[in-house]
Amino acid sequence: MSVSIIIPVWQDNPALAGLLENLQQLDPAAAEVIVVDANGDAECQALCQQYQVRWIPSSACRGLQLDTGALAAAGDVLWFVHADSLIHPAAIAEISECMASEAIGGYFRFGFSGVNNWRLRTFALLTNWRTRMGVPYGDQGIFMSAAAYRQAGGFPHQPLFEEVRLVKRLRRLGRFQMLQQTLATSPRRWRRDGWWRRTLINRGLALAYVLGVPAGRLHNWYIRHHRFKDERDGHSAVKASLGP
Repeated sequence: MSVSIIIPVWQDNPALAGLLENLQQLDPAAAEVIVVDANGDAECQALCQQYQVRWIPSSACRGLQLDTGALAAAGDVLWFVHADSLIHPAAIAEISECMASEAIGGYFRFGFSGVNNWRLRTFALLTNWRTRMGVPYGDQGIFMSAAAYRQAGGFPHQPLFEEVRLVKRLRRLGRFQMLQQTLATSPRRWRRDGWWRRTLINRGLALAYVLGVPAGRLHNWYIRHHRFKDERDGHSAVKASLGP
């Protein structure tokens, strides 16, 4: 069963370089790796050439990026991975075992890379509990068969909460399973924004989305809020990316 890895990026070159190096350790290896770049810069393209992975430019919309990668992929299984993820070498073996058990897809347990302390463990525990009851986000490495992706209608072309509709439809089609393996993500955004503050903001956005506020409006608010904070704190870039 061949696995295509799809990585949406926007000004993520340092993190992407680490991920592409990390993916060299996969056993078995992916059939292909596709990077969908919303910034369309030459440095990212050169990095993809260095690691012999496919580079596709795209408009800056997370759902569009993911769908663009999925439509270009040739694998039996589509695996969507964020650039700041840390992948276990046995991840594709875990995916293959899951798919062989007649699941239509699934996702990994959430965890943080680097320092392991009580705060990180608590956040990871709460996130994994939430995703059993609700929808896992993209930083948990969502995967599914290419056929199920098409049947479920794929990712909607929206900048936030693009996973919600797709995961709900996949769960109606069959078993969508949480794996025991952890896919670790960088804690840098939580450290930047404050642990509880970032989580409360993200939960507030999720509640607003459930209540019917359009994803585009929430995205615009998120960008304005973080642009102001980054300018105040001396940071140069902001990106819409939700976590727990």
